[in-house]
Amino acid sequence: MKDELSWQESALCAQTGPEFFFPAPGSSTREAKRLCGACEGRIACLQYALTHDERFGVWGGLSEKERQNLRRTAN
Repeated sequence: MKDELSWQESALCAQTGPEFFFPAPGSSTREAKRLCGACEGRIACLQYALTHDERFGVWGGLSEKERQNLRRTAN
């Protein structure tokens, strides 16, 4: 489990507040996605979110809906 979360130590989201990654319903996810796009841990973060069925927030540069669509197309 520790290796699975090692990406979090250097993740850009760890250096910012959660409000970017868990915006209020209807709010923009643009800032979170921009930060994710520059983050070295983006792929590991997305894999974590998909594996653990994270349903809220921006993970690996994708919103809840985008992750849901990705799951649908993968199945």
